[in-house]
Amino acid sequence: MENELRLSKSFKLLKISVVLVFLGRAWQFIFWDAPFRTFFWNENLLKPFVETVIGIDWQTYANSPQLDVFIDSSVFAFGILYLLSAIGVILYSKIETIAKSIIFLGGIGLLILAYLLMSEKFYQFSQFFEYSIQFSIPFIFVFYHKGFIQKHLILILKLLIAAVFIAHGLYAVGFYPIPGLFLGMVIDILGLTEQGARNFLLIVGVLDFIGAMLIFVPKVAKYALIYLAIWGFLTSFARLVAGFSFDFFWELLHQNLFETIYRLPHGILPIIVLLKLKNK
Repeated sequence: MENELRLSKSFKLLKISVVLVFLGRAWQFIFWDAPFRTFFWNENLLKPFVETVIGIDWQTYANSPQLDVFIDSSVFAFGILYLLSAIGVILYSKIETIAKSIIFLGGIGLLILAYLLMSEKFYQFSQFFEYSIQFSIPFIFVFYHKGFIQKHLILILKLLIAAVFIAHGLYAVGFYPIPGLFLGMVIDILGLTEQGARNFLLIVGVLDFIGAMLIFVPKVAKYALIYLAIWGFLTSFARLVAGFSFDFFWELLHQNLFETIYRLPHGILPIIVLLKLKNK
């Protein structure tokens, strides 16, 4: 009975995680923006197609008002897809057949988004893998009860967790240029100097690597997972805390909350693995 409850809890947490990812991205796409222009304005990639197949010169294409409307409409359409995917997850047991198709399409949309975010960062592979959890868990949810997923679920989730935290760590230690957002959040929240923020990020980046490796070591895996869960939640809520002001409470909430929402699974997935390990 106790084992069944743990299994049920782990599935519910996975379900919640998928809903959070889709809702956060739906919020972003419907009310804000997405990096679609990075793709549609990529001259090296699209110029031959535009000038040969469509038959117009690149400047005319790039400055076309119709293109701008098309991009805005595409971003909004993906936002609606993510919203429908979240609803599909919530109502999955009642509309399984149609929900499965919608969630699958939503997962593909998240995969495309990860690619676009990577291309925006000049194809830094770490940027792509930083979203591993987000674009993978919709597919895990849909195929959760399949034999292969059930047999290898702990390993799959560990690999996704490791990918996200190693990718995050590569930016924190400076392997790739440290994002100004990282430095800004650390300085704002902890009150450090820029150099102090860099030193702090170096430490947490190394801890990201250590934690990602130790989750595969049976005797210490649970401690590493607890650390990564805590750090996953802290980095999620940091998006809300940094730059917060009561004077602009609702504006900042609308602007930043979605970034926290779609990152919360970074803290939830280690908890799911802990539950699965306890059951095992």
